[in-house]
Amino acid sequence: MKARLLFASQYGFVLLPLLLLECGPGRNVVLSENSAPSAAAASSDNYQIARERMVREQIEARDVRDARVLAAMRKVQRHLFVPEGMLPYAYTDQPLPIGHNQTISQPYIVAFMTEALELKPKDKVLEIGTGSGYQAAVLAELVAAVYSIEIVSPLGEAAMERLKHLGYSNIQVRIGDGYRGWPESAPFDGIMVTAAPDHIPPALIDQLAEGGRLVLPVGRFFQELVRVRRTPKGIKQENLLPVRFVPMVGEADKARQ
Repeated sequence: MKARLLFASQYGFVLLPLLLLECGPGRNVVLSENSAPSAAAASSDNYQIARERMVREQIEARDVRDARVLAAMRKVQRHLFVPEGMLPYAYTDQPLPIGHNQTISQPYIVAFMTEALELKPKDKVLEIGTGSGYQAAVLAELVAAVYSIEIVSPLGEAAMERLKHLGYSNIQVRIGDGYRGWPESAPFDGIMVTAAPDHIPPALIDQLAEGGRLVLPVGRFFQELVRVRRTPKGIKQENLLPVRFVPMVGEADKARQ
């Protein structure tokens, strides 16, 4: 696969052939056919080295500091969650296409959003947008239970099988529209949305436990990563980071404001 492209903006995204690039602050990315690891990276040792480098250079260098999050990012094997044709790029600083116009998020964004949820070992978390299952696997390393919803049936079914094969017994995956959450399993200590509605779905706020956190991208072309927190005094909202995600589909389309 050839992709010759220079990305050099503080925030934003670029379109590659079939790739959507989410970016965090202060990062220059150069892609070429020489960007990918060599064929020798097929060995597990080289994948481990690539993960260590990913965490050190892409995540820790951008001030993600939660030790548990960093450990989860080192442990979960991202190359097991990408299509075969994307294996050489599994640990590079970019999202990757996983089919059906969906992507697996950039490693930094996965780590940043996970840290923003402020997770504890006994927490119960809802994820909207299972994709290939990578984010769910990272969350499952950190909390007691993960509930994940995927609207694209082939992706959700493949993720179920993949996560089961990898031994993640604390993840439940459902095929469906995540706009209204998973009310029968609420409340949740954390909710993460990995596709962008143009507003915060009210049902997700309603399903937050006291002290619960909701992290999601909000917007159409220009998007902000937002954290919503339920407190004894009400709902608090803060903007965290400019981002670019695929749009949330399904009922979110009909409810666009």
